[in-house]
Amino acid sequence: METSLYLPVKSFLETLGFEVKGEVCGCDLVALRSDTPPFVVIGELKLSFNLELVLQGVDRATACDEVWLAVRASTRGRDRDPRTRKLCRLLGFGLLSVLRSGRVEILVEPRPWRPRRDPKRRSRLVEEHRRRRGDPVHGCGARRPIMTAYRQQALSCAAALQDGPRRPRDLKPAIPDAPKILLGNVYGWFVRVERGLYALTDEGRAALTRWPPA
Repeated sequence: METSLYLPVKSFLETLGFEVKGEVCGCDLVALRSDTPPFVVIGELKLSFNLELVLQGVDRATACDEVWLAVRASTRGRDRDPRTRKLCRLLGFGLLSVLRSGRVEILVEPRPWRPRRDPKRRSRLVEEHRRRRGDPVHGCGARRPIMTAYRQQALSCAAALQDGPRRPRDLKPAIPDAPKILLGNVYGWFVRVERGLYALTDEGRAALTRWPPA
């Protein structure tokens, strides 16, 4: 029961100088520190980290100075998932893990947080977006090959080889990455018949059947 988490979390907040009371105006716990005006903490308790816990925290956030979420400690639960901690930091929530012994472990401290930018990842997103022709993939296409800009160019190479072997330099004006794609042969669609001359494989013809040229 969530109530088993209450006393350990109450004791933890009391060591920080708060006066804690349970079930106040729909909140699992409310803690006050004798500042002027009083510093207000709202705590929400769940046996495991889930969406309902997060939504409760979001709902309470405008009524307090800090939100603390507390869950029963686990070895493989979402409280151990780095993405869970990142979410709490993004929202500015604290996250506590309550061990069966009653000890409370701080997983995330509540504080304003702004994610550190990843310029390399950002540039990859922008480049891939710009290089794709049209919008070939609907979002959330799990377990299906993604029609990336690279795959689009590889298919263009395959289409250009349907009528016989070609040289990379002949394809490059229309397909800038053709030399790299034919040499790398990531999908097994091409075969080098002699130096500087490539032909289409059966796998390449099957790919053109699956993704016919526009």
